[in-house]
Amino acid sequence: MSGPLILAAYTLGQTARVGVYWGQYLMTARMTRPPKRKAAKAKRTPAGAFPKRAEVLRDLQGLLRRDWENIARGLYRPPHDLLEAPLEGMSLAGRYFRDLRRVERRRHAGGHGEVRAGLAERAAEFPSYYLQNFHFQTDGWLSRDSAALYDHQVEVLFTGGADAMRRMALVPLARFLRGRRQAQCRMIDVACGTGRFLTFVKDNFPRLSVTALDLSPDYLDQARANLRPWRGVDFVRAAAEATGLPEESHDLATCVYLFHELPPRVRPLVAFEIARLLKPGGLLILVDSLQKGDNPSYDGLLDQFPVSFHEPYYSSYVRCDLESLFADAGLIAENTEIAFFSRIMTFRKPGGHASR
Repeated sequence: MSGPLILAAYTLGQTARVGVYWGQYLMTARMTRPPKRKAAKAKRTPAGAFPKRAEVLRDLQGLLRRDWENIARGLYRPPHDLLEAPLEGMSLAGRYFRDLRRVERRRHAGGHGEVRAGLAERAAEFPSYYLQNFHFQTDGWLSRDSAALYDHQVEVLFTGGADAMRRMALVPLARFLRGRRQAQCRMIDVACGTGRFLTFVKDNFPRLSVTALDLSPDYLDQARANLRPWRGVDFVRAAAEATGLPEESHDLATCVYLFHELPPRVRPLVAFEIARLLKPGGLLILVDSLQKGDNPSYDGLLDQFPVSFHEPYYSSYVRCDLESLFADAGLIAENTEIAFFSRIMTFRKPGGHASR
């Protein structure tokens, strides 16, 4: 799976991917401007340093090099959609730029609360913190259009590196499963979103039983569509802090880009819920944004992010002591790695061994 033809295909696919999304990132920058509100002006001077464009490109290349090295070592397979369908990509790009106009109007109006108003009586189904336009995205997490565009939006933001960052979580996953019977193990992906990460999980570990949990009915529907080629996936609609699932029912848990979206008061609740779901000896793999100090030359970007986007809990997240947070929930930190704009952490629940 890692011969010269696969390397050539990987190089071609990732080069095209980065070129497409980097180009759309630059176009986005040209089409948008900083908000002029007084509150935004007051916060617009970040304390940290900003990386130069060449440094970001170099770090992106480093991420893709690590991705290929993991493939070459047999830790996981090449991406199942190594060469993307160009017509589908063009269609999504068109939808993205059409929606960008609405996002830009919302940014300059400070609008992020129409999600609650649009739901009317259904608003009671969701926690109050959930009913807003994170990133100023249209409809928040609660429409088919939002779910259909989300992965494209994230790839533009990370200039084609989002999937490769997600795949870094496959490394500790593969190590955990080595020597175990996949069919006897169960994994939960907490806040699975569109199921994008789980497509890589199931492509590599098809016999692993997976629970895809998310609060958004629309994102869960998108996850069902994305995961249709694979069996062994259960879909559960529930909040991450109150899943309603049985205690000690999973050997593995993954959580990808959730914690920076959570209010400080909710983060411990989610940590305790994940710990409750894990069997003794079970493993949590957490993928989320960099924090302050992880890459000092990026600290200015971490300061700027919640100003440029509606990220109400991000500033507290980048200063949150995640090891202590999960230690209070009973999980022991094992490892932390940095991959481009992400950190990948693993936590173990003390006790006996999970299923073998």
